[in-house]
Amino acid sequence: MPGFCRDCLEDALDDVRRCRACGSPRLLRHGELATLAIAHVDCDAFYATIEKRDEPGLHDKPVIVGGGKRGVVAAACYVARTFGVRSAMPMFQARRLCPAAVLIAPDMEKYVRVGREVRRMMLELTPLVEPLSIDEAFMDLAGTARLHGLDPAKALARFATRVEAAIGITVSIGLSANKFLAKIASDLDKPRGFAVLGGEEARGFLGSKPVSFIWGVGKTMQGRLARDGFHRIADLAACEERHLMRRYGGEGLRLARLARGIDPRPVTPEREAKSVSAETTFDRDVAGFRTMERRLWILCEKVSARLKTANLAGSTITLKLKTEDFRLRTRARTLSDPTQLAARIFGAGRDLLLRETDGTRFRLIGIGVSELCAAEKADPVDLLDPRASRAAAAEHALDRLRQRFGGAAVVRGITLDRDEET
Repeated sequence: MPGFCRDCLEDALDDVRRCRACGSPRLLRHGELATLAIAHVDCDAFYATIEKRDEPGLHDKPVIVGGGKRGVVAAACYVARTFGVRSAMPMFQARRLCPAAVLIAPDMEKYVRVGREVRRMMLELTPLVEPLSIDEAFMDLAGTARLHGLDPAKALARFATRVEAAIGITVSIGLSANKFLAKIASDLDKPRGFAVLGGEEARGFLGSKPVSFIWGVGKTMQGRLARDGFHRIADLAACEERHLMRRYGGEGLRLARLARGIDPRPVTPEREAKSVSAETTFDRDVAGFRTMERRLWILCEKVSARLKTANLAGSTITLKLKTEDFRLRTRARTLSDPTQLAARIFGAGRDLLLRETDGTRFRLIGIGVSELCAAEKADPVDLLDPRASRAAAAEHALDRLRQRFGGAAVVRGITLDRDEET
């Protein structure tokens, strides 16, 4: 079976446990190794690994990156994960599971910088890089062997070594025939892993997995499939494509194909942002409208600044609220025209918030803008409402002042109000 050493890239054609050239045990073998070119690359425990890189004394300690006692876990290192800590877990629960953990507040600017460094190194391998988030991406290396003098598998192994040496973090790689299988493979060998899942073995590998193993199958869809007799992926694979389409429409076709390991989606280099949002967790549960209104304005300014920086605007405003018992509420309103102005985002969000202020205590508030478009389409002049045009001009003037003198140069009065009793 063809294989090679992930450390020195020497071929390992015979059945040995260590590389004959460098002695490394990290040998990769697979029957389809030379024919696969779609990869999913995932940085290991990204935020926590960066913090350990920057503070060597944390190397063997459990580290949790998150937003204080009432926030959620943004990242947990692999030591912390052995205690049961997971991303998106409430911080109070993570602290209870791992009281000895070192807690670190997120530094998003630093993480973005490191993410861009990794992305640049990906683009040195292929222009077909499709980012999924700050720390993961799909890559298509088909046709790059002549350029690099290496087949895709070896080029990816060398990439992982270079990332570790140059940036000081580790990545896990999944290599397969398509995006669905590559994403699954990258989770099979973590951290610092490299797993291969061939197209020929996909159906057998997937068959015993629950239907929820397929991306996009949440609790609601899982329940519906269970009621129809589909519990394992093998149940879906055994069903005719036409039958699943009659039951579930376009989703049925997607399920039928993925259950067989078929995913025709190409790796698309440019992924358009679907929304721009910001959220915050209160220090304590809040029921008072004034307190939430103040936080909402601050979030609207953040979202507006991000839209302006990206030359984007959006027409659908979505308010996000999480109750004290962790129940999520989302409410949305679509504007007549796209906007990137904080005042218009706030106006729509405030109206939505007012309807939800019914005595319920909330732990989190967020605001988002979707249905994005180019900034040129934003906030057209309204001849029937000259005040709106003056308000837009005033906001842009404030933006210019902040660019020149700093973000704190001009502060809205609402942000200076003291929080009311909660």
